[in-house]
Amino acid sequence: MTPTIPGFDYQRVPVADDVALNVAVAGSGDPIVLLHGFPQTHLMWRHVAADLATDHTVIVPDLRGYGDSDKPAESGPDTYSKRTMADDVVALAKNFGHERFALAGHDRGALVAFRAGLDHPDAITHLACLDVLPTLDMWEVLHGTTAAVGFHLYLMAQPPGLPEQMISASADAFFAYFLDQWTKDPAAIPAPVRAAYLDACRAAVPSIVADYRASATVDVDHDRADRAAGTRLSMPVTVMQQDWGAALGYEATALWSSWAPNLDHRTVDAGHFMAEEDPDAVVAALRALVSR
Repeated sequence: MTPTIPGFDYQRVPVADDVALNVAVAGSGDPIVLLHGFPQTHLMWRHVAADLATDHTVIVPDLRGYGDSDKPAESGPDTYSKRTMADDVVALAKNFGHERFALAGHDRGALVAFRAGLDHPDAITHLACLDVLPTLDMWEVLHGTTAAVGFHLYLMAQPPGLPEQMISASADAFFAYFLDQWTKDPAAIPAPVRAAYLDACRAAVPSIVADYRASATVDVDHDRADRAAGTRLSMPVTVMQQDWGAALGYEATALWSSWAPNLDHRTVDAGHFMAEEDPDAVVAALRALVSR
């Protein structure tokens, strides 16, 4: 049986034509939406969500294409663009009666959150992004042999066919690699949760690849257009990251500051899966964010 977040109610919420999201909801008070990363589901927020639900309405979906949410076939670059996925999130919050809400995302979810902040500034009151760079910046800092750390980005950027075939042929080994390599504390992802992640990813290879493919095409176009137009995040923003800049040769705070004038940038001593490895630090950062 797939694990769930204790104390949360589950439902499926339509957010677009023929697309419904699997959503866990609990608590009351000012709303906050939490978006998961790769190769995970909404379960990655289980500790953080339970803590925040003591005084917030907490909405935790599986992204389109992931977990138990719908996985529409990729009909073009927009199917899994971060713009489309951000629209899903805004529609989801509205379904629960929230025109304005705080939004936090990790990894892929952080890219969706970033796009939501740019496209829907009237809806997003506060924004948190965990352990990513904006898509355009991410591609620009990857170069030379250090870019090998992002080999999966290049694999899933290829045209439809080969990436899906290769990953499907060894799905558990592929997705488990990231769970193993990107964590400092393996015990933070216990066996039942790990199994749930692998089960979910194994069943979603085409949509996961389509999500990544969009980040090498249409998502870059959207970021580039916003950079040219001088569009910036108008809400308070918190970024929590490992010190990737030291390894890849960039200054993370400077890159994020170009997008977010009202920025709290925090370098953390945790693995990539910080919401599971150090949930107290993530909760503290999110509570400080929404108080700004």
